[in-house]
Amino acid sequence: MSETITPRNAQFAIPDDPESSVYRYILVAAKRARQLQNGSRSFLPTTSRKPTVTSMEEVRRGLVKYEDPTRDAALAEIQAIKDAKQQ
Repeated sequence: MSETITPRNAQFAIPDDPESSVYRYILVAAKRARQLQNGSRSFLPTTSRKPTVTSMEEVRRGLVKYEDPTRDAALAEIQAIKDAKQQ
């Protein structure tokens, strides 16, 4: 009986985000919506004229690249600890 359980917030998560943070998803989507409002072109062919809907779909599909310095620093620190233990 091996059922795949998906998190409740799978619809509102960034694909490469290991924490599935809804807060991070909203921040990235909001910044992307602002870019679309200011004239950036969409990564998707869409019939929606609402930049928020378009940006949420782009983020959900993993088309929007973003940086999170706090998370990146924490991951680098964890990797350094793992490397030190292996030596």
